Amino acid sequence: MGSLSYQERLAIIVSETSLLVTGIEGADLSIPVPATPNWTLNQLLRHLGYAHRWIAQMVGERFPEIDRSFSKAHSVSEYTGETAAELGPWLIEGAALISDTMLPVDRREMIAVLRPGEPGPDFWSRRMAHETVIHRWDAFDALGLPFEVDERVAHDTLYEWMTAIAWIIFDLRPAAAELLGSGVLHFETTDTAQTWTVDLRGSAPRVTDDEEKWSVAVRGPVMDIVLALYQRRGTEGLEVTGDAGLLAKFLDAMRF
Repeated sequence: MGSLSYQERLAIIVSETSLLVTGIEGADLSIPVPATPNWTLNQLLRHLGYAHRWIAQMVGERFPEIDRSFSKAHSVSEYTGETAAELGPWLIEGAALISDTMLPVDRREMIAVLRPGEPGPDFWSRRMAHETVIHRWDAFDALGLPFEVDERVAHDTLYEWMTAIAWIIFDLRPAAAELLGSGVLHFETTDTAQTWTVDLRGSAPRVTDDEEKWSVAVRGPVMDIVLALYQRRGTEGLEVTGDAGLLAKFLDAMRF
């Protein structure tokens, strides 16, 4: 299981947003974001704030399933010329809204469901926590600021990627599906003692925390592995053993 509880994940949304807002103080929000090349920093911040509000509304109004029709999180191209002084309070407000809305909700309620059988509050508390972590990294990278995150949070970020993001990508991306029938990738963190295996030999990916016979193995600090999986960095500095070509194809298909 991941290292964070439901309540801790909601607190992470608030604390990571606060760190983000502190980091952007006085910054030029018109700069491009290397990790999201189609967006400026202004637009990335709007994306994150609208994602928080979208989930808060669906959970608060107890939508049975997710409804993308009213989400503004990916319609942010119009946002230009805003300042950190304007957006900072708006981001803080959105993080507080999602946390306050979700805290009294039973995490096992079948509302805002994305995947059949998986309770929405539990899923979205983790998804939004790590959406916020990754986009804080994106913003800090664009601004040239140092980025640090608590080891337990990084542990949970990798857990979420392996247990949720992987299947989302394979559901949505034809390039990922083309990898099926290939090989087995093994990931091992050197600081949080996690092991994950992604088996692509079948008709669907199988992700486990067991160590199986692999085609390629990757070892390194947990956040470095997370950033490589999210295509925020390359594999430089990671220990790669075996079929590096399979790893390269896998990472290339994992853009999220």
